[in-house]
Amino acid sequence: DGEDLREMLSIAVGEDVSADYVSMMREDLEAIQPDPRGLNWRHEPAPEKLAAFPVVIIGAGMSGVCAGIRLKEAGIPFTIIEKNSAVGGSWYENFYPGCGVDTPNHFYSYSFFLNHDWSHFFAKRDELWSYFEDATDRYAIRDHIQFETEVVSADYDDASATWTVTTLTGDGRTEQLSAKSVISAVGVLNRPKLPDIPGRDTFAGVALHTAQWDASLDLSGKKVVMIGTGASGQQVGPTIAPDVAQLTILQRSPHWVVPNPNYFAEVSDGMKWALAHIPSFARWYRFQLFWAFADGLHASLQVDPTWDDGGKSISQINARHRLYMERYLRAKLGEDTPLIEKVTPSYPPYGKRILIDNNWFDMLQRPNVELVTDQIAQIVPEGVVMADGRTIEADVLIYATGFQASKMLAPMKITGKQGRDLHQFWGPDDATAYLGTMVPEFPNFFILMGPNTGLAHGGNVIFITECQVRLILACLQEVLEGDAKAIDVRHKAHDDYVAEVDALHANMVWTHKGLTNWYRNDAGRVFALLPYRLVDYWKMTKDFRREDFLLS
Repeated sequence: DGEDLREMLSIAVGEDVSADYVSMMREDLEAIQPDPRGLNWRHEPAPEKLAAFPVVIIGAGMSGVCAGIRLKEAGIPFTIIEKNSAVGGSWYENFYPGCGVDTPNHFYSYSFFLNHDWSHFFAKRDELWSYFEDATDRYAIRDHIQFETEVVSADYDDASATWTVTTLTGDGRTEQLSAKSVISAVGVLNRPKLPDIPGRDTFAGVALHTAQWDASLDLSGKKVVMIGTGASGQQVGPTIAPDVAQLTILQRSPHWVVPNPNYFAEVSDGMKWALAHIPSFARWYRFQLFWAFADGLHASLQVDPTWDDGGKSISQINARHRLYMERYLRAKLGEDTPLIEKVTPSYPPYGKRILIDNNWFDMLQRPNVELVTDQIAQIVPEGVVMADGRTIEADVLIYATGFQASKMLAPMKITGKQGRDLHQFWGPDDATAYLGTMVPEFPNFFILMGPNTGLAHGGNVIFITECQVRLILACLQEVLEGDAKAIDVRHKAHDDYVAEVDALHANMVWTHKGLTNWYRNDAGRVFALLPYRLVDYWKMTKDFRREDFLLS
C-alpha cells in the first residue's frame, strides 16, 4: 500500500521521502500497461477522424522523437520536420572533444525504453546519439521524418482551425504542410551564442564554437585559447589539454564543481545483468538516481530570509553544500596556490549550473595550461588582447560560450489567432507559457522544453518532456473525442501560472543579488528554469484541469 511504498522509497535513498512521491513512483515502478503517460482513449475516435487530424512536429531531437512515438501509439498521423540529416538534436549536433552527459544514463533515458547496456554510467556523445537513433527505429518513427528541412513559419487560420507550416528544404525549395496541430520540439540549446568581442572576425587562425566543431581539426601541438568555463568548456579542456602545446582558458566567472565516483566508471557486466534480469531493479535504481540528481536537492535552492553570511550562501543547507565543494577544490588544488581564488565562485551553490569534475582541477595544474580571469579587450589576427595589454597568441580559438537560450523558437515566425505574432506577444527575451507548454490564442500549438521547463540544479529533461507530452495528449484527446476543432489555454490560467512561477523564483537562488546567469532576461526575470520539484510538475501535467482551457 502507499505507506509501505513510501517507507521503501525512503530506505532506498536513505532519507525521508514524502507521500507526494508514492503515486508517481508507483506509476514508474509497476510499468503499468497501458502506459499511463501515453494516450489511453476513453472513446476512441473513428479512423477517418484521426486521419483528418495531422500533426506537425518541429524537430527530431529527444523531445520530438518522444512526441512522435506517443502520437503513433495513439494512431494520430504526424510528420516531423528536422533541419539536420539525422535525429538526436543536440546529441547529433554536438561532437566536440569530451562531449557527454552529466546526468546518469540510467535516468537520462525514456521511461518506456530503458537501456540496460550502457557502457558507462555517464555515456559520451556517440552512445547517446545511438540511443536516440535506436529509439527512432525501435518505434518505427524514421519514415515520418523529413530531414534537411527547416521550418520557416507556422500560421493559424481561425475559420478552419488549421495550421499552415512553411518549410525550406536543403535544396532551397519552399513547401507548405497543412496541420491541425503543431508541436515545437526545437528546445532552447540549439542556436550557438558567440560573445560580442571587438575584432572577433579578424582572427587569422581557426575559430569555432563547440556546437559547430570541425571533425577534421587537429589540435596537436597547437596554441589554443578557449573562452568559457561552463559545461562544454569543462568537457573540452581536459580532453584536449594533453595534446596541445598550450591551452589558455579565459574565464568570466567560475562554476561550482563536484566529484562523482561513477563519472568515468564503466558499467560492469554484473550490473548490466542485474538491470536486465532482476524484476524492478532497473526502475528502483532510476528512482535512486532521480532523488540524488533532482528533487533531493530542491531544498538547497530556497532562500532563507533570516540567513546572512555575506552573500556566500542562501541557507544553512546551501552553506553546507558550499563547504563541501570548497573542501573538494582545495583537496584537489592544495591550499597554497593562486588557483584557489580563481576557481572559487563568489555566488551561492546552484546559482549557476553545478558541473561534475571532468578532471578539470587536474587539468588546471598541467604545465601547458593557464587559467586567465582578466577581462578581454579585443580579438586580433594573432590572438586575444587582454585589458592589461597582454596579447595571448593562438592558432585556434574555441568558443565554449553557450547558446541563445532567451530567443525561444527563433528564427521561426509563429502566428496565432487573428494574426497574433508569438514573439511580439512575448516581448524581447521574455517567453512565457502555461506549464511551459501553451500560449493563449495559439490553439492546438504546443511547446516542448518551453519557457520555465529547464533544469539547472539537477534532474532530467527527458522526464520533463514526458510530462509535457502527456499534457499535450490530454489536450488532443479533448478535441478528438468531442465535437471541438481546437483547444486553447485561457488567458487567466496562463497569467496565474506565470505569476506563481515568478513568485517562486523570487525566493530561489537564481535571483540572488549580484548573480548573473543565462536563466534570466535583461529585466531580471527567470524565463528558463522550472521552480518546482519534478514531482510537482508531474502532478500538474498529469491532472488535466479542464477549467483552464477553451474548446472551439
